[in-house]
Amino acid sequence: MIFKLFLIFFKIGSFSIGGGYAIMPLIQEQVVNQQHWITEKTFTDIITISQMTPGPLVVNSSTFVGMQISGPIGAIVATFGSIIGGIIISIVLYNFFAKYKSSQYVFQVLNSLKASSLGLIMSAGFTMLLLAFFNNSDFRAISSIENIDVIAVLIAVISLFIIRKFKISPIIMMIITGFVGLLVYA
Repeated sequence: MIFKLFLIFFKIGSFSIGGGYAIMPLIQEQVVNQQHWITEKTFTDIITISQMTPGPLVVNSSTFVGMQISGPIGAIVATFGSIIGGIIISIVLYNFFAKYKSSQYVFQVLNSLKASSLGLIMSAGFTMLLLAFFNNSDFRAISSIENIDVIAVLIAVISLFIIRKFKISPIIMMIITGFVGLLVYA
């Protein structure tokens, strides 16, 4: 189990192009849909906690998932697996781009990666909205608007309004809405 945990997060960390939000669909696909290590609800909780704690999203997520699966050893192995691939790729790519930095082909590849990263980030955002509002990330399984969590929608809309209108820090808003969620859903 520990070696499989390392391999899964090595793969996730090796393809974390575009940052933490872009990698969320890959983490979900691996740990929720393929391995069935955690449920969608637990995954959503882990992402929320990962966003609230300092550090990169993929590192925080891998630590929490590893902890859920195999305790402290799992947390260490999953975290190491998620960062070692990125370190190796960064070293290789740095040397490659330093050598070919004026190439038009390299420029076009980077532009393509930006577009795919945007798509992954949008997919992750949409998945988070579905999980928050419908408690289900499968768009096809949502049959009607009656399944919507009205309280979650109200909290999101009011939070967005307060952040935009009064320029309150998103961190403070996350803490406030965390307490509201505790009162409402506990």
